[in-house]
Amino acid sequence: MANEKHTENLILNAFEAKLGKNEDFSLFMQSVDKEISALIKAFKEAGGKPDLCDIEDFSKGGNGIAQPDFIALFDRDKDTIFICECKKGANFHRSANLNKPKSYALDGVIYYAKFLQKYFNVIALAVSGTKELKSTALYFPKSANLSYDEKVFLKTENIILNPLNYLKLLKGERLSREFSLSKVSLLALEFHDTLREIKISERHKPIFIAGLLLALENDDFRRDYYAFNSFNTLYSSLRLALNEVLNKADLTNKKIKNIENAINEVENNVKLKEKHLIEKGSIFWYLKELDMKIRPMINHANSNLDALGIFYHEFIKYTGGDGKGLGIVLTPAHLSEFMCEIAGVNKKSKVLDICCGSASFLVSAMVLMIKQANEKEASQIKKEQIYGIELDPDLYTLANTNMIMRRDGKSNIYQGDCFNEEFDKLKGVCNVGILNPPYSQKDKSELEFVERLCELIVPGGLVCVVVPLSCAIGNKFKLERERLFKKHSLLAVFSMPDDIFYSNNANTNTCVMLWQAHTPHYINVNLREKELLDEENIRNFTYFGFYKDDGFVKAKKLGRIDKYNRWQKIKKEWIENYQLKKQIDGLSIIKKVTHLDEWLAEAYIKTDYSKLTREDFEKTVRDYLAHLIKWNLNDKG
Repeated sequence: MANEKHTENLILNAFEAKLGKNEDFSLFMQSVDKEISALIKAFKEAGGKPDLCDIEDFSKGGNGIAQPDFIALFDRDKDTIFICECKKGANFHRSANLNKPKSYALDGVIYYAKFLQKYFNVIALAVSGTKELKSTALYFPKSANLSYDEKVFLKTENIILNPLNYLKLLKGERLSREFSLSKVSLLALEFHDTLREIKISERHKPIFIAGLLLALENDDFRRDYYAFNSFNTLYSSLRLALNEVLNKADLTNKKIKNIENAINEVENNVKLKEKHLIEKGSIFWYLKELDMKIRPMINHANSNLDALGIFYHEFIKYTGGDGKGLGIVLTPAHLSEFMCEIAGVNKKSKVLDICCGSASFLVSAMVLMIKQANEKEASQIKKEQIYGIELDPDLYTLANTNMIMRRDGKSNIYQGDCFNEEFDKLKGVCNVGILNPPYSQKDKSELEFVERLCELIVPGGLVCVVVPLSCAIGNKFKLERERLFKKHSLLAVFSMPDDIFYSNNANTNTCVMLWQAHTPHYINVNLREKELLDEENIRNFTYFGFYKDDGFVKAKKLGRIDKYNRWQKIKKEWIENYQLKKQIDGLSIIKKVTHLDEWLAEAYIKTDYSKLTREDFEKTVRDYLAHLIKWNLNDKG
């Protein structure tokens, strides 16, 4: 009984609803409004559930009146009712002949539905299990004779919807679901694991999933995909739907071909072909999981979030060691958001990322810009204000796919080496640069990528980059640092949380730098070094922020998450502190620095001793020792 109660609680959570009044429906558990006479009459006719009863048998069951575990009544459709019966064990989901209503969930809900069918259209849901819930939904149209439809809810098999969404699905309406990052992340992880089992390559995984999401943009395919009964016919229909969506996106033939080639390669995966369509990990399973769990989040009235994009980002994060199989370390979405905002991205900006990878920065910038734009301006943003360069051909395809996911196929994303002269054509085009450069490359340092980006941005434009702490300390990059200061200004450096890339299994500690392009940090760059470094020759103060607490915490399987919803407030404070140049003990300071100085707040801020704990002291000592060892330094000055 306790286990069955646990199942009921799991179902209530899966419904994403509360007992009593919800928006557009009311939900009851083993009770119902006694004023609805037809309900009471039907339950009296059913009596208690018998041990054995054939589906066609309407003879009265046991004494008394039993009721389903859950009943939902709809505000806008009084003729339709939702009922749900649950059992504690998945082995009690259904009997072979559906004739044991007392012991099995599906048998039981059918028993109730056949009596209710005389008075209502009945949506009947059976759920079983305590760990992984198993579910089956059937539809019983109002009728004097027993009849039911097994296909109308086929795509919801083992997926539990909000009761109202079953009604919407029945009526052919768009489903809606409140956004949940934890549910998005868990599904992304589940997709990653199932694709790994069938040996789909790391580079094809994200393009395959993107292909499914794009195919679901096709109304005909989304309506009919569940009706196909073989892998070949379903995949053939998927390819046609995808081709139609890609052509409507106004892509170049090259971009379309790259995406189609990746989809075609996955089609030849033997293990995927062998999966029965109703089996977990089949092509149908992926489609229905996306269709029923992710797409409804787009349609939620209170959501302005890019649910598809967030799911896709989470999926890429898990792929191949959290993106490393793709040759990239993904920038956390909230860090991308902060960097775009600190760089002042707005609807008039033109944004460039010269190592765009999967295009996460460009997506963040585009989302921010479009929020401020009308429909005409949004179209202009997608067509003329987003620019990217990516060297790796697979990542180039992924970047294009990622932008199409946001209904944008017109972005100016180029394939090639950002240092090649061919990209000099971008000089003076963009006024904002955003970058997470490749780390620890043999031929180019991180700061050389920063130099190149600054070179391409218009004079006075802003460049925001996230780089390893090594770029901000010591003499390792003395020449690059000097060149940067002679051409561009360092406006700010923000020390990031040590574990901000934890979800990507990347251990590098980082900082965010904000540069102003083509405005030399030094007033006179032609002086000898002694005069060059004179404070009077430094154009501006640099803001240093010790931004170590972003409010995120580590969660099992999910990485770092904003569990307590602190991030938006913290981000607002970070940006405001910088804009007002606030100097706060333990947090921030403004200072004139040279290319030989340390570019980190830790070197200059005053400690707020009132907040210092023994653990803080011990951690600082450990970090300092690790720093000395890592950079082969001594502490004698």
